[in-house]
Amino acid sequence: MIKKILALIVLSLMVSCGSSYTSRKKSGTAKTRTSRKSKVATKRSAVTSNKDNSNKKQSEVLESTSKTVVYADVVKQYIYDFKDIAQSNMRNHGIPASITLAQGVLESGAGRGTLCVTANNHFGIKCHTGWEGEAVYHDDDAEQECFRKYNDPAESYNDHSLFLTTRGRYASLFKLDKDDYKAWARGLKAAGYATDPKYPNKLISIIERYELDRYDAEVLGNNYTPKPSNNDNQVAENTSVGAGSHRVEKGDTLYSISRKHNLSVDELKQLNGLNSNALSIGQVLKVK
Repeated sequence: MIKKILALIVLSLMVSCGSSYTSRKKSGTAKTRTSRKSKVATKRSAVTSNKDNSNKKQSEVLESTSKTVVYADVVKQYIYDFKDIAQSNMRNHGIPASITLAQGVLESGAGRGTLCVTANNHFGIKCHTGWEGEAVYHDDDAEQECFRKYNDPAESYNDHSLFLTTRGRYASLFKLDKDDYKAWARGLKAAGYATDPKYPNKLISIIERYELDRYDAEVLGNNYTPKPSNNDNQVAENTSVGAGSHRVEKGDTLYSISRKHNLSVDELKQLNGLNSNALSIGQVLKVK
């Protein structure tokens, strides 16, 4: 009888301990799950907040060696950071500062592109024969192509100037007027700097949108006068714009134009067959 009583006591203690362990374990799991859900909710909230803020800014897609979406203020900051070195290179090597800056903006994604971030390569210059410096590999016209890597942006800017001045195929560029950025943009494409057929228009659009030719005028000691773009959908400044159209003026963005004409940005881009948010002064857009 005593043995049976002792056995019952031991069994009771074992059940009690097991129940306590199971209870602690389940409690801990629940706490972890609650914590993870809380973190996910916080993260989603932050993403929503960022999206709301981003909608208030005008974005621009810059596509060359990498596709990068940036805001206009990022582009302006990039120009401010590198305008002096572009002007210095213009004085030393004869390449218009506007062209250097436009190429830098486009090729580097205004400093945010993959090659710029990983290799300080602001101009998408590939290794080519004779390059003995460091390199990185990046998909471009083909998979994993070799691109030059630099220690700092100044080295990249200097190598860009040397790249153009020491290769015979670019010699014709230096016969052009230093303030003729359109001829330089087309000449770069003709000489084989880029394979993108729209490359000249992209450079011209950036120059005119951000008035980069003012830096050429400063170096040359000329008075600065903004020039209209030469895009197909542009007309001369003294030509009237008919109903249902809008001529782009300084300070205009797709967002401000769409608001003025009760359109969404996407509707405005669709009407005009635009693939990016880049605009040029004097450009005529359909708004109906």
